[in-house]
Amino acid sequence: MTALAWLIPCALLLGGLGLLAFLWSLKSKQYEDLEGAAWRALEDDIDPTDGTRPPNESDQA
Repeated sequence: MTALAWLIPCALLLGGLGLLAFLWSLKSKQYEDLEGAAWRALEDDIDPTDGTRPPNESDQA
């Protein structure tokens, strides 16, 4: 019985923390551009300042 006295408040606390983290992520617009994030994952690394690609090790040989 004493185990339940510890486990139930711990579960409620962890659930509340998870809920707060989810609400924070909604408020900070983490889920706004899901399609754009998927396309950015597929793109090559391009320097946003000048639009060039950084040199590879194979380019140096």
